[in-house]
Amino acid sequence: MASEEELFANIDALLEEEPQLPPPAERARLREAAGITQARLATALRTSTQTVKNYENGRSEPKSPRLEAYQRLLKGWAAKYPAHGATAVVPAPTAPQPVARTFTGPAAPETPAVTETAPVRAPAAPDARERPASRPVTPGRPIVRKSPKPAADSRFPHGPLAVLDGDGTAYGTDGIVLHCPARTVPELVDWALRESGLGAAKLNRHGKDSDPLIVLTASAAVKLGLPERLEGHEQRRSLRLPADHPVVKQVTKAKWQLTQRGFGPWARIYRNAQGRERQCVQLAILSWDALDERSWPGVADMEPADIARVLGVYATRVITPRGSTAVSGLELMTALRPPTKAVQDPATGNWVPGHNAGSLGTEPMDPAPPEATPEHPVVVNTGWSGGFLNEEAYQWVRPVDLLSDEECTRPFAVGLDLNTAFLAAAARLVVGLSAPDHFHTVRFNPKIPGSWLVDLSHIELDPRLPSPFTPDGTRPTGPAWYQTHTVAYAQELGYDVHPVEAFLRRETGAYLDPWHDRLKTAYLDTLADLGVTRDLDDRQFLAAMERHKQVDPAMAAVLAAIKATVKGGVGKLRERPQGRSYREGERWPALERPTWRPDIRAAVISKARVNMHRKLTNMAKMTGLFPLAVLSDCVVYPSPGESPLDFLPYAASGKPQPGGFRLGPTPGLAKPEGVQSMLWTVDLMEKGLNPARHIKGGDAVLDEGE
Repeated sequence: MASEEELFANIDALLEEEPQLPPPAERARLREAAGITQARLATALRTSTQTVKNYENGRSEPKSPRLEAYQRLLKGWAAKYPAHGATAVVPAPTAPQPVARTFTGPAAPETPAVTETAPVRAPAAPDARERPASRPVTPGRPIVRKSPKPAADSRFPHGPLAVLDGDGTAYGTDGIVLHCPARTVPELVDWALRESGLGAAKLNRHGKDSDPLIVLTASAAVKLGLPERLEGHEQRRSLRLPADHPVVKQVTKAKWQLTQRGFGPWARIYRNAQGRERQCVQLAILSWDALDERSWPGVADMEPADIARVLGVYATRVITPRGSTAVSGLELMTALRPPTKAVQDPATGNWVPGHNAGSLGTEPMDPAPPEATPEHPVVVNTGWSGGFLNEEAYQWVRPVDLLSDEECTRPFAVGLDLNTAFLAAAARLVVGLSAPDHFHTVRFNPKIPGSWLVDLSHIELDPRLPSPFTPDGTRPTGPAWYQTHTVAYAQELGYDVHPVEAFLRRETGAYLDPWHDRLKTAYLDTLADLGVTRDLDDRQFLAAMERHKQVDPAMAAVLAAIKATVKGGVGKLRERPQGRSYREGERWPALERPTWRPDIRAAVISKARVNMHRKLTNMAKMTGLFPLAVLSDCVVYPSPGESPLDFLPYAASGKPQPGGFRLGPTPGLAKPEGVQSMLWTVDLMEKGLNPARHIKGGDAVLDEGE
């Protein structure tokens, strides 16, 4: 017979084990009995509503310390709301049925429960070693999925993407869960194309469908033979597997191909299309930093189902990710304005690819020399020395000696940030679609997009405002190249302009309009999901913005990704060469795509900077206030209080005055960026630092996507 010491030792060992939770169905019953919504529980646990749903349908389990907190809550509810007269329901052996088991307290055994629909598949339980320790193995539990919402395209019933975990579970959008039997990358590609039902319909009738995206967790990557991390200096530098890696050899042996990017964090695997059917799958490896923390904050550390939710919302509202948010921003332009469309050849009657009007076409286009970068072949090979466009975002700090005593005695400095300023600038923006033509002694026309050599140094403006013509806000010192919007603003201010030279484009169009419309809708819809809607008054808006990131971390991550897509997509229009081996005058890969268009980037930034200066000028006229600093789309003002409401202009009716900065969620309107003391702000200015970079307590990044 066992001794008392042995029995107590066994009991102590059980007590030290990881806390056990009641079955998923019982978790939901207890919450409903307590009258608590999933959203409120998510707030208490500092997680997302979708994660709580996953806890209650058995798709995922909480980790410590959330596990202990959740267990404590469920124990309390179990004591207050015990189940009465419930009996176990055993599924008939002839067909799989949902299982329900009553939990009556901490001592009740845990029985796996399926409370959703009938299983899609019931595979044998995978080896426990293949599962991450944070997700308990439940032998014999079938893989299940929700009944999906009616798909927009019957070819893709399971949505645009899935997140594959090491146990073969593939988490899709809208709670869909699939089983993937693949054990190699070629098998995974075959499954994604033939069985998964993944993909997305084209965004334009002349475009192409989005390829399936499979996101691999670290355990899934290892199971498929990939390293958990890219190890070794050479791999980290190039961010791809070497050509002799076994997985790369497997892909090649199966007659699949990799793009020039190779097998990196975002690997695209394809075969040449057969007829109209594309054969291409996009992979993203989470442990290789496929989801950059700046663009996708906190997403890589989420549960697979939550990652699928974040990426699925982004894919539905923006585009299925195909790389970084900058890459996705550029791909979205092409997806909405495809370069070709089907046209009928009059000679043969056959349908052939033809130019799609309003697009950038299929061939790359060299910029005008002043629009290029100094290392571009069009500059190096021609010996161009006539100067370059310098259309960049503001980085300006007012000289300290121009601060008034009244300003210095204000207790606070408040930062305002314009919502997606580049996106607002892209609205109805007319850009060039054809190659540039060179003109001398040309009369300025504000309706023609291009680059103009003009002297604006004679224009004298209030020194307490940055110059609208230069990124650093200093007054021009002589002739320089400017984009059309900058020169047009000089005319708007009442000054004559006389260009001596210009590079202009005859064919024009609002190329970015559909891009703007889709991203604006995505931005506003996501903000609305976070409780920030356009019907709020200014005080309600400020309160909503104060808490919006805590409402749903997953949707907050989608919002960050949308904003990064805007800035990164604009920056990619002038992607610079990378790598130490590059030599000036050589072409680099980005030049081979039609979307390498520095003139379009210059047009967006020029218009955004002009929009900012127009608001600064109107604010000075209406309130007598002048900015302390500007960084891109952030401006800092002295204020008598800690809120923008303390200095923004309002009419007697209480409505915001038009023309200045106005609060609201729409692109181009403002939101609070941060508040600091005036003493802190002046101290930074005296050190030559920009307060707008640090106003929210961190270090802002001027991200142009290059």
